[in-house]
Amino acid sequence: MPAEPAYATMLHELIDHTLRDFVRGSRFAKEGAVVTDLDGTAVHEFEGHIVIPDAVSHSLKHLRDRGRPVILNSLRFPLNVIRTFGREWYAISNAPLPLVSLNGGTIGHLVETREGEIAFEEIQAFPLTATEIDEVLVGVQGLVDGGVDDLVLFYYPRDWTQGELIWTPAPDRLAEVRAKYLSATRVTSFPVETLRAELHAQQICMIFLLINAEEDRLMAYQHAKRSSFVTHEGIDKLSGLEAMAGHLGLDLTHAVGAGDTPMDSFLKGIGLAVHVGDLDLEYKGLTGTVKVRDSLELGGLLTRLGHLLHGERH
Repeated sequence: MPAEPAYATMLHELIDHTLRDFVRGSRFAKEGAVVTDLDGTAVHEFEGHIVIPDAVSHSLKHLRDRGRPVILNSLRFPLNVIRTFGREWYAISNAPLPLVSLNGGTIGHLVETREGEIAFEEIQAFPLTATEIDEVLVGVQGLVDGGVDDLVLFYYPRDWTQGELIWTPAPDRLAEVRAKYLSATRVTSFPVETLRAELHAQQICMIFLLINAEEDRLMAYQHAKRSSFVTHEGIDKLSGLEAMAGHLGLDLTHAVGAGDTPMDSFLKGIGLAVHVGDLDLEYKGLTGTVKVRDSLELGGLLTRLGHLLHGERH
């Protein structure tokens, strides 16, 4: 096996030094927590399946067994987390597992029911207002009126059991959309006004609009973006985590957080931020920031954190 490059060894030493400083200089050992994004951070895709690397699950379970809460912070909707790897995540704690979902749109716990199933128990939700929904639909109507019908609108009700609902203005694309987005509970196509009535009839925690159109056509419609996540004003992964921390009585200054995309805004409100992957993220931790290559290296970092925790407490 070829020797590891010198720069990689140096990087590991720098990470270890930062971890040591954080554990020694914070109250992580007694009051800290671990917060992690899911896709691209704590889980990865392998042969078409999304899996939690053993190094991640084992280290998180070790930290949880030593009293450090583990919080999931994801764009995914609760039903999707449950269906894909809810049981595996629940096994990490064997207790209600905190989940910040839908870009901060709802927070709660993954819990085990009397029947042995995993369910979501809401603590608090932050639905879109009627005005915020209408602002999205004004843009959608403009696109449709302009002949741009290759778009899909995903919406996520506060009632988590409904899962993911999808609308497209093109009835002839229903089969295509259903085949592409297998996670959806329902895919529909009807006039924008009917969509408006449906969205106003219930509380919606997040809308995701995905447009497949040429750039020159897109520019004509009020700065429309190819993709955009819409939550209630001021709601994102950071605000959702802050709400969860308040419920759990946690000070995020003493927590470790891991994420991999610009959506992971919670990294700037956490003590030690761990950037996972190749992107250069602007968010820096309150007391420190480190970078690892992938979920496997994140597992190694968390394992080391557990060893340092053991040393600090004993």
